[in-house]
Amino acid sequence: MSNRNQQITRKIFRQFLITWLLFIGVTLGLTAIILFLSSQTTWYGTETFYPIFSLIHDYLTPFLLVFLVVVTAVIIYYYLHKSLSLVNEVVEGAESIINDPQKNLVFSPDLKETQDQLNTIRTENIKNQRAAVEAESRKNDLIVYLAHDLRTPLTSVIGYLTLLKDDPDLSAEAKARYTEISLEKALRLENLIGDFFEITRFNLTTLTLSKEPFYLTRALEQVTFEFLPLMAEKNLTWDLQLGDNLEISADPDKLARVFDNLIKNALNYAPANSVLTLKVTEQSQSVVITLSNQGKTIPPEKLPHLFEPFYRYDAARTTSTGGTGLGLSIAKEIVELHHGLISAESVDSVITMTVVLPKK
Repeated sequence: MSNRNQQITRKIFRQFLITWLLFIGVTLGLTAIILFLSSQTTWYGTETFYPIFSLIHDYLTPFLLVFLVVVTAVIIYYYLHKSLSLVNEVVEGAESIINDPQKNLVFSPDLKETQDQLNTIRTENIKNQRAAVEAESRKNDLIVYLAHDLRTPLTSVIGYLTLLKDDPDLSAEAKARYTEISLEKALRLENLIGDFFEITRFNLTTLTLSKEPFYLTRALEQVTFEFLPLMAEKNLTWDLQLGDNLEISADPDKLARVFDNLIKNALNYAPANSVLTLKVTEQSQSVVITLSNQGKTIPPEKLPHLFEPFYRYDAARTTSTGGTGLGLSIAKEIVELHHGLISAESVDSVITMTVVLPKK
């Protein structure tokens, strides 16, 4: 914007200078013509314009100076007024962005580029405000989901523990069953509380990297192995295409979190008895990791939103079946801190997450 303002200032100054020089040239030219014509004429003192020509001839220098000063002042006033008018336009436009952001700005031709830039800022501001409102709405919905889901397992834990306390004559099988359910619900509570901490960390901290050389293939093998018990519950299997040991320079803990979040997301949406495919492809300066799972095809217009904080594609899913809506957004932040790229594709009931990371 400042470069554009400097261009406008130089343009107005050039216009002023050209106008002033043109005026001086015309004035001096007309004066020279008048003097030439008067010198070619024999004056008898009785002509109608003789007093005027005589006065100009006698007081030519002071007359020209006064005339030049007056007209110069008029020109300066005109361009100063024009400059102030342009400044006022910009100021009023800036106020309009705040007071009436929906209104499109229209400036003078001299401010065409400034007009376009401010309209772009206005549009981005509207977009950011809408995104902030949507993010806050999703966050509030998520808190409602979590609060509801916290109450449900807590009520169960209290209920079964009360049964164990109040009925000492319960059979060993009933006691074992109630204890197992209480433990299951307590673990669910622990996960939900972890979700709350995840939200807090996401809002209050900035991720930093501690990069070091490590073998990506081994790290992925370890992450996939840790999910085998959860996969067994839905009879899911791995198709691993990891290749040979591939060494890269990155933050191993942060990348483990990336793939942990991606795999959790795939597990949540993959149907039972299906296959998850994890593939690593080496390129000259980077590595490409793809994670594919079967699932309902996601419309193209919703794919860019998958990596937004608190966004969940299936809004009907609660925290018991889906995550907090932070996993993919945190994965995106970590990948971008590594100067990498992350994207999603959904074609023919197959969802593919792609991560591109530099080797160094």
